[in-house]
Amino acid sequence: MEKVEAIGGIFFRAKDPAALAAWYHEKLGINPVPQDPEGQPWMQEAGPTVFAPFAEDTDYFGRMDQQWMLNFRVRDLDAMIAQLEAAGIEIGRRDDMEGIGRFARIHDPEGNPIELWEPVAP
Repeated sequence: MEKVEAIGGIFFRAKDPAALAAWYHEKLGINPVPQDPEGQPWMQEAGPTVFAPFAEDTDYFGRMDQQWMLNFRVRDLDAMIAQLEAAGIEIGRRDDMEGIGRFARIHDPEGNPIELWEPVAP
């Protein structure tokens, strides 16, 4: 069976797409979409990616009208948290899941939840 290899893009609506793209670039290091052939898109590091539909009544994402949540792998969750707090970004929920890793929750400027995940070292 042929199968997909990786996520090729994440597309979503925003009130101010340019400002939100700039926030993701400045705060999380995600390059914006290239505007010419010389531009460099964000390149992910190889590693685990979870594809997980949730029950429609889950409260895990926060607001009940929230249909999706981004989850980004990080190398050092403590360093990322310190960097984000220094930038004035509030760190919400923090969890440890035995055998899976450590998690922290932030929100982008439009209120979209973002989960940061430091996987357990192999």
